[in-house]
Amino acid sequence: MTSATQAYTYAAPSSLVDGRLGLATSGGRALSGPAVAPRFFSGVVTQAAPAAAALLGVADVALARYHQPQARPGWVRDPVVTCNGDRLRFESFSACGGVYARLDLLNGALDGEVFDRGTTNVDVNAPLREALARIGTRDPLHLGVGLDELVVTTMDGAVVEKKVPLPERWLRGFAEVQVIASGMDQRGELAGMAAVRFLRGLPRKGMVWVAQAGRDLKVFDRQVPGSVRLAAPNRLGTLLPLLRFAKSLRMYGPADAASSAWELELPGMRYTLTLSPERWRGFSGEGAVLDDLATDEVENDADVVGMLLNFEPEIEIGLLADRAGMPADRVRAALTQLGVAGRVGYDLSEAAHFHRELPYDKDNVILLNPRLAKARKLAEAGAVHLEGELATVLTSGGARRVSLTDGSCTCEWWWDHRGSRGPCKHVLAARIVARAAVEVSR
Repeated sequence: MTSATQAYTYAAPSSLVDGRLGLATSGGRALSGPAVAPRFFSGVVTQAAPAAAALLGVADVALARYHQPQARPGWVRDPVVTCNGDRLRFESFSACGGVYARLDLLNGALDGEVFDRGTTNVDVNAPLREALARIGTRDPLHLGVGLDELVVTTMDGAVVEKKVPLPERWLRGFAEVQVIASGMDQRGELAGMAAVRFLRGLPRKGMVWVAQAGRDLKVFDRQVPGSVRLAAPNRLGTLLPLLRFAKSLRMYGPADAASSAWELELPGMRYTLTLSPERWRGFSGEGAVLDDLATDEVENDADVVGMLLNFEPEIEIGLLADRAGMPADRVRAALTQLGVAGRVGYDLSEAAHFHRELPYDKDNVILLNPRLAKARKLAEAGAVHLEGELATVLTSGGARRVSLTDGSCTCEWWWDHRGSRGPCKHVLAARIVARAAVEVSR
């Protein structure tokens, strides 16, 4: 597993003093261009206690290793924040790669001034975490995302620098979870105290399935129609401190009941956890969309669509199709490409993409699609030989036989996963060559 290093530099540490929460920012991108320490928002959070508790939850996920949770120095990564104009979105991804968290502070919870739109990292340090935990229901909270010059100049010598590893698997997972979420639908909902009882009654370990039963959510020990798979329910732990503020709980899942997402509606905000299919299994190896990305057309479309994005809180497919001059289905495929590159997120509640840019060095983003990159190298090297609906792919480990009809292969990857984690590099390479052959024959 390859690993890059990300350097964070903050002009000062984030702090919470006398009800004023100042979140220091590191390098990122804004509408005004690349920024060393962007300033996005300053104003009042009208619901201080749930906002502080949910922000602490996002920070807790960034610290967590749900699989093999032994201490591992150097894994602490700062949350990502995006200002979409009418809302702030805080995101984090667990060190084990299996849990994604997001807090959406919506317009109803914010009253202040937006200086710019964009994405950056924010410093969440140990003293700040302790201070957030002490915020009460009647405490005022003024939030600044990005420190103003006055604050910075009064903290001479307080520059904060961090260097953390960004493993390829972690980077890919953080990006790809958005694509997986876009294939989910709402499968159940509970209101108020029913949500509290349900979450507190879940087992901590094992595997269960959850389905809507009348007005309740019912837990099963096997998959049933309409159920959502919930592996290692203790991974929902950061929801529990928020239950006293919860208005409702929504459950999302795909048709195959693999991954799941759990969304708490709070006053003026939403807190969402998306879980991988197994406690030990991260999102980085899912690969379900790689076939859609293995064409030059999608890459070119993504370049066009990407240039039209302006940190919108909700990307309207029809409007974007008109602006890009391409059909809606090609825009959707381009958004898939942009999602895997970390350039768009997905809001389950609104069933829509939103624009954000993961604030990592461009060289690191190259690591996001190694399986597809290896497939293209095989295709370009002439390693693929087509024989009707079959293909032979020559590799250093020997010849692999691929079926273009069902996507099967004689490699170990296919025998281990049987297509459940997307096509292997050999199948991808064969399909790339097959598409090119069709284009030439036209």
